[in-house]
Amino acid sequence: MSSTKATIDASAAGSWRLGDLTVNRLGFGAMRLTGSAAFDLGTPSDRETSIKVLRRAVELGVNHIDTAAFYFSRLRSANELINTALAPYSDELVIATKVGPGRDPSGEWDTARPEQLRGQVEENLRQLGRDHLDVVNLRRMPSMSSIAEHFGALAELREAGLIRHLGVSNVTVDHLAEAQAIAPVVCVQNKFGLGLQEHDEVLARCGEQGIAFVPFFAIAGDTREQGAAARTGEDERIAEVAAAHGVSPSQVRLAWTLHQGPNVLAIPGTGNPAHLEENVAAGALRLTGEELAQLG
Repeated sequence: MSSTKATIDASAAGSWRLGDLTVNRLGFGAMRLTGSAAFDLGTPSDRETSIKVLRRAVELGVNHIDTAAFYFSRLRSANELINTALAPYSDELVIATKVGPGRDPSGEWDTARPEQLRGQVEENLRQLGRDHLDVVNLRRMPSMSSIAEHFGALAELREAGLIRHLGVSNVTVDHLAEAQAIAPVVCVQNKFGLGLQEHDEVLARCGEQGIAFVPFFAIAGDTREQGAAARTGEDERIAEVAAAHGVSPSQVRLAWTLHQGPNVLAIPGTGNPAHLEENVAAGALRLTGEELAQLG
């Protein structure tokens, strides 16, 4: 398979469900739409290119977009770009957002108290131009030993009709159980990828329960927020598998992620149209058992 075959549709990766919503397992993360690096306040992205990427993603069958109101740079807001590019939204498009962390207009971070989560949800609604949010993930911050009070506040907003489904992010299996005792959890977002496999236990629990596991940093790996571009070299095993298939190492990383279970989704983010098409094409890459063993 050539990495330049951009006509491959996101449906090639198969599909899974977020509650009663079915999405293709190869989705799109909006974080990098706003700048050259995550939360970059110094180098805004090109607005028209970002809009082009979003529209092309949907053309290629992407129907699961991950975003957040706190994804913004000096001149760009991911939610506003999504609204401009894709509204009025297709009934098949699922937009997932997250709350918990917050940023003031200067970019300074804070953590919302439970009573402040409604304001964060309403901010996402306004920016996206929606009357409800498909999926809202509670992003656990390091200071939160328990997520019960925060998740309970979101469960109340779900009952009020502002949210359709709930998920959790940056959690352990104990946090997941804590949330499930309050309301249904349709997905878990944790950092996970080749070389970044500290949440194997959560992945296994999600597989047992049929919950979508949605890794972030699947391509970036141990370079995390800096992105794959910050990697100074590539693992020799990954490079060998990539060469055998005629694809990029990033495509191998995405394919490996999708091979971790039928409930595993991928949300690679990019502001580059060519990288977008490579990412979508990775959904059709099938690795052999020998290659999976080689990758570890």
